[in-house]
Amino acid sequence: MLIAETAKSADPSSWSAESGQPLQPGGLGHAVPPSVEPAGRRDAAVPGSKSEAGFWSDVLVLSKPRIVTMILVTTVATAMIGTALRPEGAGGLSVVAMLWLLIGTGGVAASAGAANQIWERVIDQRMVRTAGRPLPAGRMSAAAAIGWALFWGLGGTVLLWAMFGAAPAIVGIATWALYVLVYTPMKTRTAWNTTVGAVAGALPVFMGFTAAGGRLADPTPWLLFGVLAAWQYPHFMSIAWLYRRQYKEAGFCMTTGSDPTGRSAAIQSLVGTLAIAGCGLVLCLQGGLVWWNFAGALAVLAACWPLWKASCRFAACPADDISRTMLRSSLLTLPGVLLVTTVCILVSA
Repeated sequence: MLIAETAKSADPSSWSAESGQPLQPGGLGHAVPPSVEPAGRRDAAVPGSKSEAGFWSDVLVLSKPRIVTMILVTTVATAMIGTALRPEGAGGLSVVAMLWLLIGTGGVAASAGAANQIWERVIDQRMVRTAGRPLPAGRMSAAAAIGWALFWGLGGTVLLWAMFGAAPAIVGIATWALYVLVYTPMKTRTAWNTTVGAVAGALPVFMGFTAAGGRLADPTPWLLFGVLAAWQYPHFMSIAWLYRRQYKEAGFCMTTGSDPTGRSAAIQSLVGTLAIAGCGLVLCLQGGLVWWNFAGALAVLAACWPLWKASCRFAACPADDISRTMLRSSLLTLPGVLLVTTVCILVSA
């Protein structure tokens, strides 16, 4: 569930005044309001038609580009770390190999995002937040979406296996299966779906690390996995709170639905933030008690502080504005911690 949302998409203030729906990404991140025309009256855009640009824009939305981008950033960081910590004599990654790794990993991630939207296309029609997506809005056929998901899922897996061996490809398959076949159906059955999604969202750490020659016996990728998995909790608890009514009406089982007081969401956010900081501190200091690692540890705490502060405020008084602050803070905490820990590991290697 490196299933990352942006503060803008989760902020009701960014909804279209005309339609009452959230603004959807258009082109390279520009917000445009979705059509309010009933889905049954829309013509699905197909390549070669006058709506070809709109078709490819919908394909981009289908692939969940923000999630893919976050996964690719994580892949680069873990591949660099894996190269630095690889066993003596093992080859690292060249720039070209890194590009192939990003294509393969991004392909698997895009396929998982598309498959998730295929599965949820009917229930997505019930939520204002998701009704403007290509499938529930009727702008794309399920067959076209399935073809896209199959192309990138199979292509990305084959590419990873051919270029980097079985380990990253198997992790990619496991990530896809856990996200699509386990997490997605669990969303309508139990609030534990967040935990399963957290694991699925953190697994790509091992794709970059093993592709670069790193060993799974090394504790470093597991600590990075801990950072990614723990981050899912404050991030998605904030989203679940903001959309708690829509999720409940659509039939999704979220923590904020089973516990409308927000107490459970607050506890998960606080524990998740502490876990991010804990894993980050160990990642920085495991390279030795030297000044730059201590500086990195302080930087990790600084990166986690806004999220911790927002989570504490939410625990004291669950409210939409505080939840939005928590969401925005989470979007700064993760890249900050990843950057600091990566630098510390590379300098100490």
